Amino acid sequence: KIIMKKITFILIALITFSVSAQKKKNGIIYEKHPGIDLIDSFHKAISDGDLDKAASILHDDVSWLDGNTKNKEFGKKNNVLNNIKWFKNYFDYVSFKNSEGAYPDMLEYKNDGNWVQSWFHVYGVHKPTGVELDHPVLRIYKLNDDSTKIITIVEYSNKLEFRRISNSRNNVDRENGKIYINHKNINTVRKTLYSFLNGDYEKSYSYWHENAVIDDINSSESISLEDGRKNNEEFLMNFTLDAIEQVGYPDYLEYDLNESKDVLSWWKFRITRKSDGKKITMPIHYIHGFNNDGKIINATAYYNGSLLK
Repeated sequence: KIIMKKITFILIALITFSVSAQKKKNGIIYEKHPGIDLIDSFHKAISDGDLDKAASILHDDVSWLDGNTKNKEFGKKNNVLNNIKWFKNYFDYVSFKNSEGAYPDMLEYKNDGNWVQSWFHVYGVHKPTGVELDHPVLRIYKLNDDSTKIITIVEYSNKLEFRRISNSRNNVDRENGKIYINHKNINTVRKTLYSFLNGDYEKSYSYWHENAVIDDINSSESISLEDGRKNNEEFLMNFTLDAIEQVGYPDYLEYDLNESKDVLSWWKFRITRKSDGKKITMPIHYIHGFNNDGKIINATAYYNGSLLK
């Protein structure tokens, strides 16, 4: 037994040593550090369009790299400063603020210097086009040894919103599809509404895709078609739907961009509240989205929900 205990102890010691040997400290992470303060100052300089302040923070040989593409370089110090100047000249309300719930980290590596990881939102409104720029960015800044200069910027960001600005600039007109006054998808919207009015609920729902998503301007969450049916059942327990009147005429918009297909329609729902017999007229605007098979795949309803209270 003594021998076995010794062997067991030796095995435990070896396992513990093995696990410990797999860990190797390579530096320290800081929540507060002069390097983080430096990046905060740099972001403020960008927001303020303060080129002199930004230039004083950037190393003369700074590199600005695109983290989304291997080995692609946006440029050197002049390119960084020209980008700040571009924001200053072409955007209002510029800000580089930490993303909600995020904060920068300062990493002091033993073998690879000082790095700040910064998660922030770039915000601005493009002066010529009015396009709002608001998107998250991750930048990794390498600093010099005493954390007083930025020597490398590695940026990870989505350039989609910049493409929107590019598409909108110079006030160039651009077509984005067709508008129809008569179309089979318009007919489908009428069919689903009037079959529901007449109590033919299965027929009404047959025009919908089983995975359709429904949005209501009075609610912050989207719901499934199944939940929508439940909501309608609850509505019919408390109200009688007397009539649905079309206002104007629906439009069917077949967009080139993203190939979306939407019917826009306007109605008046005439409703009676069962509890007291109150008559209610409720204007409502619908946007129904369709797939290529002519099924409704999403819908958004705009109306004043307080009228039903």
